Amino acid sequence: MAERSFAKEVEDLKLGEGDLFRGEGILAITKALLQSGVAYVGGYQGSPISHLMDVLADANDILDDLGVVFQSSASEATAGAMLSASVMYPLRGAVAWKSTVGTNMASDALSNLSSGGVTGGAMVIVGEDYGEGSSIMQERTHAFAMKSQMWLLDPRPEQSCIVNLIEKGFELSEASNTPVMLQVRVRSCHMTGSFVCKDNKRPEFTLRDAMNAPKRDLGRIVLPPAAYEHETEKIEKRWPAGIKFIQENKLNEFSGPDGKDKQGKTGLIVVGGMYNSTIRALQLLGLSDAYGNSKLPIYVMNVAYPTIPDEVDAFCQNLDSVLIIEEGQPEYIEQSINTVIARKKRPVSIHGKDYLPMGGDYTAAVLTKGITRFLEEHDPQQLGNRAPVPDAGPILANPVVEKLKEVIPPRPPGLCTGCPERPIFASMKLVFEEMGEHHVSADIGCHLFSILPPFNIGATTMGYGLGAASAAAFNIPGAKRSIAIMGDGGFWHNGLTSGIGNAVFNKHDGVFIIVENYYSAATGGQDILSSRAYNKRRKTNNPISDALKGVGATWVREIDHTYDVNKMRAVLTEALTTDAEGPKIIVASSECMLNKQRRVKPQVAKAIKGGERVIKEKFGVDEDVCTGDHACIRLSGCPSLSVKELDDPLRDDPVASIDSTCVACGNCGEVADAAVLCPSFFRAEVTHNPTAWDRFRDRISATVIKYLQNRRESRTVSFEG
Repeated sequence: MAERSFAKEVEDLKLGEGDLFRGEGILAITKALLQSGVAYVGGYQGSPISHLMDVLADANDILDDLGVVFQSSASEATAGAMLSASVMYPLRGAVAWKSTVGTNMASDALSNLSSGGVTGGAMVIVGEDYGEGSSIMQERTHAFAMKSQMWLLDPRPEQSCIVNLIEKGFELSEASNTPVMLQVRVRSCHMTGSFVCKDNKRPEFTLRDAMNAPKRDLGRIVLPPAAYEHETEKIEKRWPAGIKFIQENKLNEFSGPDGKDKQGKTGLIVVGGMYNSTIRALQLLGLSDAYGNSKLPIYVMNVAYPTIPDEVDAFCQNLDSVLIIEEGQPEYIEQSINTVIARKKRPVSIHGKDYLPMGGDYTAAVLTKGITRFLEEHDPQQLGNRAPVPDAGPILANPVVEKLKEVIPPRPPGLCTGCPERPIFASMKLVFEEMGEHHVSADIGCHLFSILPPFNIGATTMGYGLGAASAAAFNIPGAKRSIAIMGDGGFWHNGLTSGIGNAVFNKHDGVFIIVENYYSAATGGQDILSSRAYNKRRKTNNPISDALKGVGATWVREIDHTYDVNKMRAVLTEALTTDAEGPKIIVASSECMLNKQRRVKPQVAKAIKGGERVIKEKFGVDEDVCTGDHACIRLSGCPSLSVKELDDPLRDDPVASIDSTCVACGNCGEVADAAVLCPSFFRAEVTHNPTAWDRFRDRISATVIKYLQNRRESRTVSFEG
């Protein structure tokens, strides 16, 4: 198991009534689930909620004491289907995943769940990964909530608000027989804060109770004619019940001047997740302090869907203009507010994307600019005495900054130092030089970085575990074979059936590379079926090769050390040239170096501190031998491999250089050997806490080396000036 350990932090989950909790948002969310009497929890890891799954895994003993069942699900679809336990029984359940990709994966289960409705409280915690720092396509969860009528909570980024929304969210789900989605952004997940705790609750109704007294209600099963009645029930019963609960429990918030105290003609309607950035923008404009005491009236929609018409109408009274602040597109909330105002026939004008960008991050700088424009046109007196707003424009436009952009290279994301996937793509480059380019279908995961320099490999990516399926159309015997790539996490997520099983069934004449990192490296090192570590709660050590043979694959090759570039190249060449029928599958295995270093470095440091003899390897480049060709860099791209200028006036080109971040994986040397480049790479061994024999051997070696150096120097022809 390689995921981050929260063993120390989870002790705070035991805090009780009146205790003050301090910690990350992820831990606060977990604590809120326990305070809500949840009976079961599941989910699939992915930013920004990967740590939620890790926290739950480390909190298993606490969950067991409370009678809470936790499962790390095989996929988001598995987690979504898990919520079926709340359909017939008064069981509170929660699942979590990265949205929108996870929501897309679970859409079939969620559509059925929301159609029939639930008896117990059902909550989906989605990590809304939107904006410049995101790793996925730019879409919003809001659309799915609207499509399937699932209430969408978007809490103000403050821990007591998030905890309250989770507790009330379960009640809302039960009151309206509707599943609820709770949306948390990166900032919410990783911010630190505090809130006053309540006691953890054991489920009032447990899974054991449900299993011992099974129930079934045909009205909640999505089968005609009940399926046709569900839509009517959503509108006539669930919708009014949800609206009533949201209003009575004041889940949305009002701040700033109220009623007759309103000092201007304008107000802001803010989606909960955007509240902190909005307050920061108002603070820069002199219209709020850091604690949210705003001079403008603000309606905070902690419930992003549904819109509450009476609350919107009440807020807009006595206002001439309102600005809607919702990040991303389309402008769902702005459209909804406009509909409410039009039906109420109110004279207030509604604005949003006409002053704010349609897409992209709503940072404090972006909001400051948009709110300023809005107020200048609709309520300029609010800006009368504001302090100067910081503007980075003149600095960024400085000619010196522009010149820096020319000399400082861009730093796109890439594979880590020593990544075992790097030699796989180096091997592919070498094969392509011999056999020409091939179509490559990429996949979600670390291996997607192969599309960037220096490899420039990969034409498409269709989704996690869909690398093999992405090559399905390229099945023409006799043509250049296509190559598809996926990781072990994607393989177990859905690649086995949708990719490999499909290829076997259709006798696909292509090559499939499965990159095995020993665990789901890209999502944080969580254990999966083929993990090689022992896990006392899950069954690991199930070889990928067994699963491949189980679905009928016959041409399977395993490489258990991807750093062997020559072997990797030979197997790939065989796969592209063999006459064997059906898919040619290569399982290339080596442990994720980043997670390996996280595990090994503390062990090595402890051993050295304890006086044990430890040998650490480092690679280097002999400056006298290196020709400055840099082919090694073009075939490796390792962050620790760079260039170095020499003082020698006869050497114009910089030579290759390996910096101190090297982890001695050996890839650069292997690539140099496989490509028949040069013998300039060397491996050095540093012995910590050497023995007497080590010291003696070192003295002998130093003496011999010194003798040889002196002899070479004496024979060197020199020219005196």
